[in-house]
Amino acid sequence: MRVTLGVDPGTATVGYAVVVEEKGKLRLLVCDVVLTPKEMPFPQRLSMIYHGISEVIQLYKPQDAAVEELFFARNARTAMAVGQGRGIILLAASEAGLPVSEYTPMQVKQAVQGYGSATKHQVGEMVRMLLNLEAVPKPDDAADAAAIAICHIHSSRVSNMMSGR
Repeated sequence: MRVTLGVDPGTATVGYAVVVEEKGKLRLLVCDVVLTPKEMPFPQRLSMIYHGISEVIQLYKPQDAAVEELFFARNARTAMAVGQGRGIILLAASEAGLPVSEYTPMQVKQAVQGYGSATKHQVGEMVRMLLNLEAVPKPDDAADAAAIAICHIHSSRVSNMMSGR
């Protein structure tokens, strides 16, 4: 049995999901978001993210974590803020002793949907099907986190097969 934490970084909304792989089947344990109020000072928002992700790690005891890499080309200020939030997520995982893997949005789409330019809707539907859910997880950030966890599980399977494990 393997328990993986997937995280979709942000500052206002951080998506997280914990997915279990057992005997080749995937099961969702939790899929939600950490929300931080925009009016709150930024350092306190980062603290909320750290404590929220740390709590998920303590509660569900994942064996590893997968975090989406940043993909911003437009707004440097937003990219910097999200990058700081992402750093806090990496810190929480690292302090918990979790190995962390990082994936680009294209890698996540390719691993989950089979197509690197898949739409959010297509990825969400595939997450729903792979996890045998009645509906696509909401909000989108939570569904994205589930996709990131699935991407890591699929990528690890391939790596293990190639290395003969």
